[in-house]
Amino acid sequence: MPNTLLNFAKKVILTEAQAVSQLADRLDQSFIDACTLIQNCTGKVILIGMGKSGHIGNKIAATFASTGTPAFAVHPGEAGHGDLGMIEQNDVAICISYSGESDEIMTLVPVIKRLGVAIIAMTGNKNSAIGKISDVHLDVSVEKEACPHNLAPTSSTTVALAMGDALAVSLLNDKGFSPDDFARSHPSGALGRRLLTFVNNIMKTNDDIPIANADTKLLDALLIMSQKALGMVLITNENTLQGIFTDGDLRRVLETHSNIQDLTIGEVMTSNCKSILADKPAMAAVAIMDKFNLNSLPVVDKNNQVLGAINTHTLMQAKII
Repeated sequence: MPNTLLNFAKKVILTEAQAVSQLADRLDQSFIDACTLIQNCTGKVILIGMGKSGHIGNKIAATFASTGTPAFAVHPGEAGHGDLGMIEQNDVAICISYSGESDEIMTLVPVIKRLGVAIIAMTGNKNSAIGKISDVHLDVSVEKEACPHNLAPTSSTTVALAMGDALAVSLLNDKGFSPDDFARSHPSGALGRRLLTFVNNIMKTNDDIPIANADTKLLDALLIMSQKALGMVLITNENTLQGIFTDGDLRRVLETHSNIQDLTIGEVMTSNCKSILADKPAMAAVAIMDKFNLNSLPVVDKNNQVLGAINTHTLMQAKII
């Protein structure tokens, strides 16, 4: 029984993969025409589909919206009872129906046409009712569904979804949509946090910064480091950064010095240490720390005045890493 389940699952996946591969082979001028319609759209892209096609439409609309193309999905049943008012003259409609004969969609088409809204059809039959009335037809036909009875929408919905992704990502690439643009649409997501969080949003400041001057005894500096719990002490002169002393430096000092009581922090600090400007993205701090194998980093202004400090734990708390 377990082997039968696995074998059948593999067959389903391979069937759908083959359907998507065949879709790639038959992309043609119609795809370019569809992209052009969407590029020239000064309104929104409206996804319309019934049943499983409606679910696919919701996903495609979400992908469009998150990649710089304003879009939303309209349920064709609800549209006939008022939601059609959401569709305006400058919009483009993408109607998804594998058969191309959805009664619910065909009921809306004349009204959509009267508004002057261009229609992109995604069907498995160019000669269907929806296919014929569309301005651009995208062929999402499949040889067979992954369902053993060739009934449940499986391969066909996967292909429609892939077509939607192809449209959205091709347009994303064409308009130069950047990771920063993506992050602005996803401020609550992991990528949004990483790209929109800056060093000055998360750094330790004021009394939380472990600071000592170069003449401070090493043992006193260690007490400061312990109290501030950042694994480092910044050595300054009138707030100008001179160097850093970290937990790792302490281990090296203990290996090379038998008597540390008379040492000052200035004698064992790392001068010309790496630092970062406060207005840099937090991910820039991560890059510096990764490159130079650092756990701590001073934060300074353009005049090398200390403004704050961050360490690996700070970045983890902010969910940057």
